[in-house]
Amino acid sequence: MTTHSGSCHCGQVAFEVDGEIGGGLACNCSMCQRKGSLLWFVPRAALRVTAGEDALATYTFNRHVVQHRFCPTCGIHPFGEGVGPDGAAMAAINLRCIEGLDLEALPVTHYDGRAR
Repeated sequence: MTTHSGSCHCGQVAFEVDGEIGGGLACNCSMCQRKGSLLWFVPRAALRVTAGEDALATYTFNRHVVQHRFCPTCGIHPFGEGVGPDGAAMAAINLRCIEGLDLEALPVTHYDGRAR
């Protein structure tokens, strides 16, 4: 299993996440479209915040089931937290915050979040 490192723009929030990145999900809901996130879903246990966990801010909307986590200094959203369809804790990693990824080489699945 591969460990990936990432952070917000200013570096106040940093994280590691374990897993193999097979692609990303681009959602068109009102939040994701504005953020421009490219998401990778992993079990919450695969994500470790290595810096700035106490600084993270949280935003929720609609049904308040996903905690969109962001750095209050630079405003970047490195990940979100919620519960998957199976009831297990999950994290939605913003692939744009992972260091050294060739995003153009990843397949992207488009998800119609506006219809949900």
